[in-house]
Amino acid sequence: MKEALASIEAADLVAWSVEVDDPGELLTWLPAGHAFGFLRGGDGIVGWGEAARLATRDPAEVAAALAAITARDDVGLPGSGPVAMVSLGFSPEVDASVVVVPKVVLGRRDGRSWVTLVNPPGAVEVPALRRRPVAAATAPPARLAAAVPSEAEWADGVRRAVASIRAGAIDKVVLARALDVTAPAVLDPRAVAARLAARFPSCFTFVCDGLVGASPELLVRRLGRHAESLVLAGTIRRGGDAEEDAALERWLLASSKDALEHRIAADSVREVFDAVAADMVSDGTPQLLRLANVTHLATHVEAWLAADPPSALDLAVRLHPTAAVGGTPRPEALAMITALEAAPRGRYAGPVGWVDARGDGEFAIALRCAQLSGDTARLWAGAGIVAEFDPDAELAETTAKFDAVLSALP
Repeated sequence: MKEALASIEAADLVAWSVEVDDPGELLTWLPAGHAFGFLRGGDGIVGWGEAARLATRDPAEVAAALAAITARDDVGLPGSGPVAMVSLGFSPEVDASVVVVPKVVLGRRDGRSWVTLVNPPGAVEVPALRRRPVAAATAPPARLAAAVPSEAEWADGVRRAVASIRAGAIDKVVLARALDVTAPAVLDPRAVAARLAARFPSCFTFVCDGLVGASPELLVRRLGRHAESLVLAGTIRRGGDAEEDAALERWLLASSKDALEHRIAADSVREVFDAVAADMVSDGTPQLLRLANVTHLATHVEAWLAADPPSALDLAVRLHPTAAVGGTPRPEALAMITALEAAPRGRYAGPVGWVDARGDGEFAIALRCAQLSGDTARLWAGAGIVAEFDPDAELAETTAKFDAVLSALP
């Protein structure tokens, strides 16, 4: 991290944020190359270029790097001024993280839009902003190259996990599997993100160093002293019509297995918030969150933080991994994931989002995502495993989650 900080101080970077007219669809402004984005319902931020790439995931060091940038912020909204786009590896010991301060950021929030430029003083480069062609509404299917592991091998790992759970070694573990796919042409993360945003407008669409996805799960949003999280655990596929939808949702609400899985996940978030909050409230019972392909059990948790609150990135690091993507107890669950999963997670299921120099920011959990590389992509999907389980249902859950990204890959 010392090298990253030194380069920022030596260059004496300046971030200048100014208000602009509504730019419309933000993703259409991204050029090829180092593109970043974090959007929901059309609002959010996109960025490109690299003013700095930080070799750290430590919240204090990231905050120091952002504070070292001289800021002229004529906007004063969360996300204006210098911003770090962040995608953390699932395991800090194994998986690499990405922390980048873009040269250009284009943002929109609460009906206001802005652009931020980050340059050395006296060397302001005003980018040639122009729209790019939007992605096609539909895409031909990618070809499956490999399942990592096979469905049979993954089901065997689930059975081994259940045996450990029933023996009392662990309460819950989330096991993921991966698909490798090949497309007929080089995969453009901007096009994949645009298709995902169109199909899942209520999700958080993200683009960061080739990792592209649309996550339904807000890990944490911190604006001033207010923080919130949306916990998702317990999933059922959507039905073919309203009647089948209603039947499936009644089954989900009555499922003791899904209720236990969800309670464990929600408790893991409440425990972290309770340690830093002056006050906290959460839903008394899980609600239903309906997406285009699945329905989740959801619990909204809000916290009012004490004075001098931790940054959004600090909260994300404290929360990660929640029991919704790891398990509980955390150390035992993570050890089981390492032992049983065939495909390294990389940045899948890690925090992804942004943090500004004020400490405000938003982080989703990197779910429903793919790591793109040329004409190939690796996708992940996981399921929460507890003592009561149905191997066919767990496999069907991961298959439904894969569909979200497969439908967006050409």
